[in-house]
Amino acid sequence: MFKPKHIAVLTGDLIKSRKASTAAVDDTLDLLHDAATDFGKAHAQDLRFTRFRGDGWQVILRTPGLLLDAALFFIANLKAGETGIATRISIGTGTAEALGTRDLSDATGPAFFVSGDHLDHMGRGRMIALAGPSIGPAERAIIDLAECIAAGWTATQAEAMALYLISDTQRHEDIAATLGVTRQAVQSRLSGAGLPYFDNARYAIQHHDFTPPNQRPA
Repeated sequence: MFKPKHIAVLTGDLIKSRKASTAAVDDTLDLLHDAATDFGKAHAQDLRFTRFRGDGWQVILRTPGLLLDAALFFIANLKAGETGIATRISIGTGTAEALGTRDLSDATGPAFFVSGDHLDHMGRGRMIALAGPSIGPAERAIIDLAECIAAGWTATQAEAMALYLISDTQRHEDIAATLGVTRQAVQSRLSGAGLPYFDNARYAIQHHDFTPPNQRPA
């Protein structure tokens, strides 16, 4: 039997998908599926990407400290893919009672409820929301500022950020070789994408204690 533990659930839907063609929606969700696969391979876990409600999707992170990396990675891939469709992402942290059978369509637990509920109540124009029993003002502020910066990425900046987020070494030379550009070009793109500021934010989330305050040792 699955034992509850702290996870992060990312629930998303596409922005203004009703104005897009069915093919464009499918292409965008395929891109998100591929991004989930790539991120999972980089971090040795199955995100169990599941599509639902036409333009909705969901993944899980068994390592909740990766939630900011994952959200940025999904946004970066959509920006780089230039499908013309963006996504909202509601991140819920907490426990899970079950991770589903074949996919997440029958998964359940507090983290899933928090993620889904906050997606339905996200403010107009917002891209990322974060909630959970261990989440406080500081963590939400990090997410707000990360969203603000990521919203301004160009396609080339997003492409470089996506590779950086899943690179084993994060060496600019390796990213440059993959993109077929110079090391200087990669440095310029990452700097323009706000990487120096993201690194501290990512470290803070990665090392956050996701145990609810009332369950922590006295």
